[in-house]
Amino acid sequence: MPVVESEEQEALRSAVAALGKRHGRNADREALWSEAAKLGYLGVNLPEAYGGGGGGIAELSIVLEELGAAGCPLLMMVVSPAICGTVIARFGTDAQKQEWLPGLADGTRTMAFGITEPDAGSNSHRITTTARRDHDTGDWLLTGRKVFISGVDIADATLIVGRTEDARTGRLKPCLFIVPRDTPGFTRRQIDMELDAVEKQFELTLDDVRLPAGALVGDEDAGLLQLFAGLNPERVMTAAFAIGMGRYALAQAITYARDRTVWNAPIGAHQAIAHPLAQAHIELELARLMMQKAAALYDAGDDVGAGEAANMAKYAAGEACVRAVDQAVHTLGGNGLTREFGLASLITAARVARIAPVSREMILNYVSHQTLGLPKSY
Repeated sequence: MPVVESEEQEALRSAVAALGKRHGRNADREALWSEAAKLGYLGVNLPEAYGGGGGGIAELSIVLEELGAAGCPLLMMVVSPAICGTVIARFGTDAQKQEWLPGLADGTRTMAFGITEPDAGSNSHRITTTARRDHDTGDWLLTGRKVFISGVDIADATLIVGRTEDARTGRLKPCLFIVPRDTPGFTRRQIDMELDAVEKQFELTLDDVRLPAGALVGDEDAGLLQLFAGLNPERVMTAAFAIGMGRYALAQAITYARDRTVWNAPIGAHQAIAHPLAQAHIELELARLMMQKAAALYDAGDDVGAGEAANMAKYAAGEACVRAVDQAVHTLGGNGLTREFGLASLITAARVARIAPVSREMILNYVSHQTLGLPKSY
């Protein structure tokens, strides 16, 4: 497994960094999305046969990280091309691929992802959104609730995680359904968030939502395999989001520490300022290495290995991001809380990487019993 990026990946990183620099912290989201799509960055991981770049999650994570490092991350990249695009590309029918992948690749269509529920969080074993067959028509009927679902108002459809009954065992197993935004019975309520982001959060209600048989993505009996085909890229992309944010904050602090002079010396000359910034840089670089490993394993088809590495990458990146943002604000002192420098809002945003899409405590649970072989505590 390479520990350095290929020439193509380095070129992609440089090109996206230049795009991010042109748009900057106060970027118009629609303009940035449109230009990134036109340049082929949004669909870089999707198959060439459907208008994508033919790359993988490794390339898509580079795009999101560099936009984040420029202060203008596109959160919908995590769910639309990474989760939904990947799942449809791997498991969708030919009709689903033809309908959705070209639009996801060129940015003209977006898709949200709905798994989290009020009582289940991201625990797929406790999801209560159920799908049952109408045996007269072959349609599916979905009933349930979802919460903290990003960008539903701007997405053309939401990939909903529901559960169907296994005819052989009677047990419920996870399945994925494409639910168009304006489907009757599919309603949304915006959640009032302190976090200031372009992509809003919603609670969804599905009240006997009727879907055609073709809305089911993949095999009804595939269960967790298809679900984690989307969740592992989500963790990798969340790591990219966090690393980019941490790099942005660190860059602002470094510039300030070089320029701000007290007692005839730049404050960055003092180890009390320099060492924590150096430590933050090291932690972000280490998190990126694990993210690159996770992406490489996933793109190579090793879902089991990618699952472990993606969880570790998301954990490491979330922790590194929070510490980098905190140290950046502290370096600027009072200026770190002003709107001029754009760091104060990151204090809240950085915590997202610790909380979503899976908390750091659940990752520690995963590593303790899946990797270390320790007994479960739950």
